[in-house]
Amino acid sequence: MSTQPVSTPVVKTTPPRSLHRALKQFLLDNMVTLFFAVICALGLWAAGLPLSFVVSDLILRISRNGVLILALLIPVMAGMGLNFAITLGAMAGQLAILMVVHWEIGGVAGVALAAVLATPMAVLFGILVGKLLNKTRGQEMITSMITGMFASGLYMLLLMVIVGTVIPVKNPEIMLGTGIGVKDTVDLAILSRAVDDLWSVPLPTMGLAAAALMLLYYGGKLLAKQTSDPEQAGRAVIKLGLIAAVAIAAVSGWIMTTDSLFNMVTVPVATFALVALVAIFNLFIITTKLGQDFRAVGQDQHIAKVSGINVDRTRIIAMTISTVLAAWGQLLMLQNLGNLRTYGAHEAVGMFAIAALLIGGASVSRATVGQALIGMVLFHTMFLVSPQAGKALLGDAQLGEFFRAFVAYGVIAASLAMHAWKRTMATRKRLLS
Repeated sequence: MSTQPVSTPVVKTTPPRSLHRALKQFLLDNMVTLFFAVICALGLWAAGLPLSFVVSDLILRISRNGVLILALLIPVMAGMGLNFAITLGAMAGQLAILMVVHWEIGGVAGVALAAVLATPMAVLFGILVGKLLNKTRGQEMITSMITGMFASGLYMLLLMVIVGTVIPVKNPEIMLGTGIGVKDTVDLAILSRAVDDLWSVPLPTMGLAAAALMLLYYGGKLLAKQTSDPEQAGRAVIKLGLIAAVAIAAVSGWIMTTDSLFNMVTVPVATFALVALVAIFNLFIITTKLGQDFRAVGQDQHIAKVSGINVDRTRIIAMTISTVLAAWGQLLMLQNLGNLRTYGAHEAVGMFAIAALLIGGASVSRATVGQALIGMVLFHTMFLVSPQAGKALLGDAQLGEFFRAFVAYGVIAASLAMHAWKRTMATRKRLLS
């Protein structure tokens, strides 16, 4: 038997961070989101719009654009940055909806058929863009942006020249009087709000339903922790969730007993259900083998390749999923708007969706569903109140419009600059260590 003394393992402990340092780090990590939260609060105060109107319009805008913003998450996870090429997915959706209008198939059936038609086009576009980005590794964002512009030119050539000459279309509802080229604006009356009006409920009713779901979810988690986990970790979050659920139920019930204008606000449940499904899909895919491959490729392509992951194929799949989701998101937006700006509807899609995601706290290397949801609320709140706030403060609503455009482009430029700065600092720190 050995007589050597047993050595006591040394446990390294890290000193707890002070509250000051934790607060400083929180502000640094979330400075973009906090800045725009303050801007939105000031805009709401200056605009003086009724809160019921703001909430109603916000619900409409989020249901309209939610899927387009969530379509950006997977390419970020796979290390491909912000996908400016979701405009190609939007174009696939627009081409599909033009076919459906030409065949005069309206309602939910028309939207569903458009989704079916748009999917193979979006898959093809996604594969082509993915292959191109694999050839321009390290320059994915600028390549996807230029690709989107190039594809937009081809799209215009198709609809302005080829349709009516090579492709015979004689529908006066969508064709120009000369018989060559599609109209600049196409009426989508047969598809207008086909999904939105499928199932809508008043906001207080939706509040009660949401509160019930939250009670079931957090109540179940609390019971599970009490029976299987003696630790206290996570209980505070669960209790906060339960308190929030009770508060939502109380406020919703109180509104239902009054003549508040909030009773007139409706929630398109079917559309929000589709947005929620896409959000759940993004969360679910992280738990799969494919999702782990996305993350591995996004962290280090060389190590992922050594580990046996087909890096090129994984990146193409990420781009394809993003493009397909963008096509479906564009269909949801168009059925909500009720008309199609044939040559311009897709152009701002990528820019506004990316700006919304970045305002939520995402970066070119990390984006979550939570950041996308926060970004939707802040970005659309700012878009809603800016003209009225500009008119109230400066006497000209047009200044508010300029501010909205400035923010959309400015936040993207600022985020890219911050990402480059952080990467430089990390490299310098690694070299000095």
